[in-house]
Amino acid sequence: MSSTIWSVDEHLEDILAAVKPLEPIELQLPEAQGCVLVEDVVVEVALPPFDNSSMDGYAVRVADVEGATEEFPAVLTVIGDVAAGDDGLGAGRRVGPGEAARIMTGAPLPEGAEAVVPVEWTDGGTGEGPAAAMRAHSDAPEGAGGEVRVHRPAEARAHVRDRGSDVRPGDLALEAGTVIGPPQIGLLAAIGRSTVRVRPRPRVVVLSTGSELVQPGGELAAGRIYDSNSFALTAAARDAGAIAYRVGAVADDAETLRSTIEDQLIRADIVVTTGGVSVGAYDVVKEALSSVGDEDEPGAGVDFRKLAMQPGKPQGFGSIGPDHTPLLALPGNPVSSYVSFELFVRPAIRALMGLPPVDRPTVKAVLVTDKALSSPAGKRQFLRGTYDAEAGTVTPVGGSGSHLIAALARADALIVLREDVTSAEPGTDTEVVLLR
Repeated sequence: MSSTIWSVDEHLEDILAAVKPLEPIELQLPEAQGCVLVEDVVVEVALPPFDNSSMDGYAVRVADVEGATEEFPAVLTVIGDVAAGDDGLGAGRRVGPGEAARIMTGAPLPEGAEAVVPVEWTDGGTGEGPAAAMRAHSDAPEGAGGEVRVHRPAEARAHVRDRGSDVRPGDLALEAGTVIGPPQIGLLAAIGRSTVRVRPRPRVVVLSTGSELVQPGGELAAGRIYDSNSFALTAAARDAGAIAYRVGAVADDAETLRSTIEDQLIRADIVVTTGGVSVGAYDVVKEALSSVGDEDEPGAGVDFRKLAMQPGKPQGFGSIGPDHTPLLALPGNPVSSYVSFELFVRPAIRALMGLPPVDRPTVKAVLVTDKALSSPAGKRQFLRGTYDAEAGTVTPVGGSGSHLIAALARADALIVLREDVTSAEPGTDTEVVLLR
């Protein structure tokens, strides 16, 4: 264990210097969700690919409905139907003077038509005028026959979605660096892309250490506690964008811990342990991690450190196994563990994804508290708080104890008291890390 006291910034810099973005791969759209694009996506087909109706109604010529009113409707002959998926009225068919085509939402605008009047502006096409004879004609197109009375005029292109009105060929659809979510997958599919080149989501293996740990739902004997850290950190890893695997709590046995981690390396881009890194308890973890995977691999190993921070003073970082898989060893106290994840593991996950910035956003907020907050000189303290964006204030939640997980569950921010701050008075402008 290093005797040097590391700063928070030095420890994070060391981690980020060792963590490189994952190599890009080509993925099918469903598998690309949550991944980061590594190339610009350019549109190859117009969207929409043809002029189409945005309403159920009738495709008409503007001149034929000019001046139409309830009292004096325009009476048009219905020459056919155009449904979504059709290519129009058919070869050689077009909407001519005094004619209309019944059209459905998304259907292509037929030749000759200039606008669409919604069905609500008509009598619904129930008229039985002279064109009714068309129904009996063997060559009449589907839907032909009858008349429709239009009660309102329509301007040119009314209720028509123009070809390319969303995107045109050559347009930039998505930039490199975009995180692929549901809307992006929808756009990619709409422009005909079935695969996309991305950095994959990092695979994070999370495990707790400690013989005192019991899985939730189990019997809690004297001296035992439930394992909360592995659940919280697995959820935090997923929230950061990773694919996370939770391993059940491992007893304080070097051989068991070593074999468990070795078994997990095949599915890990990063390993996170929690517990067993403080003075008097870290020896078993250190012994296990010093020989995980290929012991002859130069440069591998985990360095256990003391950081000038509270909570979270004891930390471990290094690489293990033949692939030099990064490993971060976090403290076991729940608040220390979670704060350490936010400060060090989350940035590492985002670095693997190739996502800047890696840190949570920070803001300045006015401290709302009954009494001054104290902080040890030379240490960076992180206190739980609730942030009011509208008021620009932050209020401490719970005490400074690193075991107070209930307060952590109510917090949405970390109040930062830097190394040169020993007291923060009510009303002070304070640095705040936003967790939501």
